[in-house]
Amino acid sequence: MSPKSAKPAKSRKASARSNPRGGFEELPAHKAYRFLEAGPIVMVTTSDKGKPNIMTMGFHMMIQHDPPLIGCVIGPWDHSYKALCETGECVIAIPTVDLATTVVDIGNCSGADIDKFSTFRLTALPAQDVAAPLIAECLVNIECKVADRALAGRYNLFILEAVRIWVDPNRKERRTMHHNGDGTFTIDGRTINLQERMVLWKQFQD
Repeated sequence: MSPKSAKPAKSRKASARSNPRGGFEELPAHKAYRFLEAGPIVMVTTSDKGKPNIMTMGFHMMIQHDPPLIGCVIGPWDHSYKALCETGECVIAIPTVDLATTVVDIGNCSGADIDKFSTFRLTALPAQDVAAPLIAECLVNIECKVADRALAGRYNLFILEAVRIWVDPNRKERRTMHHNGDGTFTIDGRTINLQERMVLWKQFQD
């Protein structure tokens, strides 16, 4: 294309005037998860007749404080689905950024084919109230029991109740990862403290 035939680029102001929504560009509605997908990315362990398994999960959310309820999406396409349905329990393990490649690789294979603890050199530790194991290399492990599965059949949504939380206070790396839905991750960074302004937070502090 010659310089004479090239169309002049529209200025940002001109584009805003022609677009009633200013400079916003529309994306397909099915990509909403890229902006709302909960974080941090987690790993879920289950136990199927004594055989432990791990899956990577990004679709989860806190539902309420007390009792502590967590919603998570685990479907029949996940090898862990059958064990979760049969046992009604699992562990949500929260990895840090040093486990990033392991988290992705675990999500790219199936526990039906390999022993993920052995393959990825992760250490299974006994939980106290559930048969599913803790992951020693993770910052936090939350023992959970299924509180409600009414929406599991229609939306693959399980409501879990956290029954115990284990935190490694000596772990130096504490930055967690948030999946952006396209294979990229945002890493936790600077923290700002607004606790004095949070009325609800004061009700649940130790």
